[in-house]
Amino acid sequence: MPQTTTASMPQASETTPPRVGFSEWIDQQTGKLFVLPAVVILLAFAIFPLLISAYLSLTKFKLAAGGFSLSYVGLRNFKKLFFGSQQYHLLGTFDAFGIFEWAVFIAALALVAYWFWRFFTGGHFNIPGLIGRLITATVMVALLWLTLATVFGGHPGSLVVTLFYVLVGVSLQFGIGLGLALLCGQAIRGRNAFRIIFFIPLMVTPVGIAYMFRMLADMQRGPLANIWQWFGLGEFSWAADPWTARLVVLIGDTWQWVPFMFIVLLAAVENMPRDQLEAAKIDGAGGWQIFRDITWPSIAPVAATIVLIRLIEAFKIVDLPNVLTNGGPGIATESLTLHSFIAWRTQDLGGSAAVGYTLLFVATVSCVSFFNFIGQKTRKTEL
Repeated sequence: MPQTTTASMPQASETTPPRVGFSEWIDQQTGKLFVLPAVVILLAFAIFPLLISAYLSLTKFKLAAGGFSLSYVGLRNFKKLFFGSQQYHLLGTFDAFGIFEWAVFIAALALVAYWFWRFFTGGHFNIPGLIGRLITATVMVALLWLTLATVFGGHPGSLVVTLFYVLVGVSLQFGIGLGLALLCGQAIRGRNAFRIIFFIPLMVTPVGIAYMFRMLADMQRGPLANIWQWFGLGEFSWAADPWTARLVVLIGDTWQWVPFMFIVLLAAVENMPRDQLEAAKIDGAGGWQIFRDITWPSIAPVAATIVLIRLIEAFKIVDLPNVLTNGGPGIATESLTLHSFIAWRTQDLGGSAAVGYTLLFVATVSCVSFFNFIGQKTRKTEL
C-alpha cells in the first residue's frame, strides 16, 4: 500500500478559517458597539438639524390650512440679507470712507500682501495652504471694510455688532484673566479665597447675569441708583444710546467669562517649570523678562486653546443682549444669534436659517484661521 506522507495531506487549518462564535464576535466588536450610540446621537441631534436648516434656508415658510407649506426659493433668503430689504439688519448702513478709514484699510491690505509674500518666499508653499490663506484674507478684508464703512459714520448691523462682542470681549476677558492668573500664581496672602471669588461668576446662568446687570444698570431704581445720582447720571438712559448699550452688554459678558480664562490660565501658570524661574531670578532677570522668555512660551499653547474655545462660544452670544436691551435701541445690540431668533419668532424660518448659516460661515472661517495660523504656531514654539 502506498504510504501517505504528512506533507501531502491537506491541512484543514490552512484551507478553512476557524469559525468565530457569536460571543467572540461581540468581544471583537466591543469598541465599535460602545461608540455606536454616541455616533447615532451625534447624527440625530447635530448633523440632521444642520441639514434640515440648510434646506430651510432655501425655502419660504407659510402657514396653511391644516399645517404649513414650504416653497423652494433658492438663494432668495441670502439675497434679501445681503442685497435686499434685510441688508440694513445684517450688514448695516454704509458711509463713504474718510482719510482715517482709507489709511487703516490700505495698511491692512499692505499687511495681507506682506503675509502672502512671506508665504511664497518662505519655502513652505502648498496648494491647500494657498487656498486657506485666500479664503481667510478675503473674509477678513471684507469684514474690515464692512466695519470701517458702518462704524465710522454709518450704522453697524448684527454682523459687525457680533464681531465687536467677539473681538473686543474675548481680548478683554483674556487680558483680565491672564492678569488675575499671574497675580494669584504668586505667594500672596489669601490667594485661595481670591480664586474662589473669581470663579463664582462662571456658576451663574447667563440669563441670571443678564437680569443682575439689568438691575445694577438701572440708574433710577436700581441698587446703585444713589451712586449713579451722586455722579450725576441719575437721568442718563444708557439703553437709549447704541454704544453705551453695547458696552453694558460687553461688561456683563466679560464678568461672566473672565473666570473661565482665569481658572485655566492659573493652572497653566502653576504648572510652569520652577527651575527655570528660579534660575532666571538668580541671574537677575526682571519681571517682564521672565514673563516674555519663560512664562509666556510655557502657557502659550494653553492660552491659544482657551481663546479658540472662547471665540467659538462668543459668536453664539444671545442671552445678554436679549434680556438687557432686547436688541435695542433699534437693532444696535443685536447679535447674529439674536437676529436669527427674532426672525424665527416672526415665523420667517427661511430667513432665520439663512442668518444662522451666515454665522456658521463667519465663525468657521475665523476659528479655523485662528487655529491654523496662531494655535499651531504656539504648539510648534513649545516643541
